[in-house]
Amino acid sequence: MNIAVWLPLLLPLLAAPAARRLAAALPPRATAWLLASSAALLAACSTAALGLLAGAGALRLPPVAAFGHLVLPVVGDQVTVPAACVAAVLLAAVAVALVREVRRHLLLPARARREADRYGSAAGDLTVLSDSRADAYALPGSFGQPGRIVVTSGMLRALDPAEREVLLAHERAHITGRHHLFLTVLALACACHPALRVLRTPLSYALERGADEAAATAVGDRKVAALAIGRAALAGHTAAVRPHAALSATTGPVPMRVSALLTPRRARAPRALAALLAAALTLSAGCALHAAYDLHGSIEVAQGEPR
Repeated sequence: MNIAVWLPLLLPLLAAPAARRLAAALPPRATAWLLASSAALLAACSTAALGLLAGAGALRLPPVAAFGHLVLPVVGDQVTVPAACVAAVLLAAVAVALVREVRRHLLLPARARREADRYGSAAGDLTVLSDSRADAYALPGSFGQPGRIVVTSGMLRALDPAEREVLLAHERAHITGRHHLFLTVLALACACHPALRVLRTPLSYALERGADEAAATAVGDRKVAALAIGRAALAGHTAAVRPHAALSATTGPVPMRVSALLTPRRARAPRALAALLAAALTLSAGCALHAAYDLHGSIEVAQGEPR
C-alpha cells in the first residue's frame, strides 16, 4: 500500500466543513440527505483505511503469515509495525464507540417509549404525560413498534388549539420522515471519525426546519406555525431532560426557524463548494478501494500467485 491508504483518514477534515457550508444553501430535506450520506461515506472509508492498515501490519506477524501461507513479504516497509499498531488501537476504539452509539440510539429510545406508554395516557400515536412542565418530543419506532409523540399536560395548556395542531404536526413529521435515522447515521459516522462532529448542528437544524415546513403545510398558515413554535419554545424552557434521540419542536435555534417560516429564502448553492465536496468524497472512496486492491494484490504475490 502507498499514500492512498492515508487519504481517507485526512479528507474528512476538508470535506466536513465543505458539506456544512454547502448545506446552508440547500432546502432542509436536501441538507439532511447531503450531510448524512456524506458523513456515512467518509466514515466508511476512514474505517476501512484503519482496517487495511491494521490488517497489513497483522500479515507481517509470523503466525498470521504462516496461517495465510505467505512466503514473501506482504507490504515491505510501506506500512510500519508501529503505524499498524496505532491503527489497530484506533479501530478497536471505533468499534467500542459504535457499540455505544447503537445502544444509545436503539435501546434507550425503546425504553423511553415503553415508559411513556406506561405512565402516560395514550391515544393513537399520542401519549400525554401528566406534568406541569411544558414539553413535547417524538420518539422513534423500533422492533415493529410505531413511533410515539409525547406531550405533557403543561405544554397542552400553554398552547391554543391551532398551535397544538402545529406542534403535533411538527412532531409527527419527525416520525413519518424518519428523521431519527439521519441522526443515527451521523452519530455512527462521528464514532468513526471525530472530524464529522461539525455536522451535528446543521443536521439537527435541517431536520427541525423540515418538520417546521411540514407543520406549516399541514395547518396551511405559516404565521400560525411560526407563532406556535415560538410559544412552545418559550413555554418549554424549563422542561425536563428528554430521552436520548428524542426530537422536539422546542430545540435548536428557534428564532432562526421562526424567521425562516415568516420570510422563506432560497440561497444558491456555491458550485465551487459542491465540486470540492464531490471531489473529496470521490477521492476518499477511490483511495480506499485502491488501497484494498493493492493489499489484495500484495497478498497474492506473497502466496506465489500471479497478480
